[in-house]
Amino acid sequence: MSQARVIVVGNEKGGAGKSTIAIHLMTGLAWQDARVAVVDLDLRQQSFGRFLASRRRWLEAQGVEAPMPTEIRLADEAAKAPGEEIVACFEAALAAARETVDFVIIDTPGGDTPVSRAAHAAADLVVTPMNDSFVDFDLLGTVDPVTLELGRPSIYAETVWNARKARAMADGRSIDWIVLRNRLAVTEARNRKRLDERVEALSRRIGFRVGPGLRDRVIYRELFPFGLTVADLSPQIRPVSVSLAHVAARQELRSLMQALNLEGQAPAQAA
Repeated sequence: MSQARVIVVGNEKGGAGKSTIAIHLMTGLAWQDARVAVVDLDLRQQSFGRFLASRRRWLEAQGVEAPMPTEIRLADEAAKAPGEEIVACFEAALAAARETVDFVIIDTPGGDTPVSRAAHAAADLVVTPMNDSFVDFDLLGTVDPVTLELGRPSIYAETVWNARKARAMADGRSIDWIVLRNRLAVTEARNRKRLDERVEALSRRIGFRVGPGLRDRVIYRELFPFGLTVADLSPQIRPVSVSLAHVAARQELRSLMQALNLEGQAPAQAA
C-alpha cells in the first residue's frame, strides 16, 4: 500500500490563509524533489488551481523551469453532482494519486461540506491556519464573554475530532493536527497574550500542536500572480527585486516546514 502522506489544509472560516499555506507547502516539498499531488476542493473559488495555471504560463513565458505538482481536478460534472457523488469522485482520485506520489496536499473550502469531511478523514496531517484573532479562534473553541475563560471545543474542532475517531476505527492510525498562528502582525497585538493562553489551553484539551504560520508579508502577495512563492526565488526566477525581507520570508517558510516535520523529509526517489 502506498505510503504517500495526505496533508489537509483546513479551517471552516474563509480568509484564514489556507491557500497561501497550501501553495507554500507544495513548493517547499517540490524543491526537495518530492513528488507532490494537489487537490483544490474549493470548487467555487479555485485559488490553488489559478495559482498553478499562472505558474505554468509564467515559467513557459520566461523559458525557465521549476517543479510542478500533479494537479488532481474533479470533473466539472462531479463538481455539480450531489455530495455523495463528489465524495466518491474525490476518494477514487485520491486513491490513484497515492500510488504515484510522496505527498498529497488538499486545500479545503471555508465551510463544512461532505467532500471536505472526506478529506479530513483521509488525512495523515491536518494543518489549520488561523489569524491572530478571537474571531478565528471561535471555530476552534468558545470563551466566556465575561471572564474569557475557555469553554468547550467549537464546530471545526469537532469536525477534526470526528475525523480522528473515524480514522482510528477504520485502520487504527492517528491524524496529526497542527494549528498555525498565521498572518501575525509585525507588532504585538494587545490581545496576543490572551489568545495565546486560550490556544495553548485548548491544544492540551483536544490534542493539537501549535506552530508558526506565515506573517502578513507583501512578498507573498507579490509572487502569487506569477504562480510563485519564496521557495522558487533564484537568480533565474526573480520576477520582483529581492531584498532582505525576502530572505526573512524564506526563513519563515523553512521554520514552517520544520514545525510540520517536512523539512528534509522528501523520500528518496527510486533509481
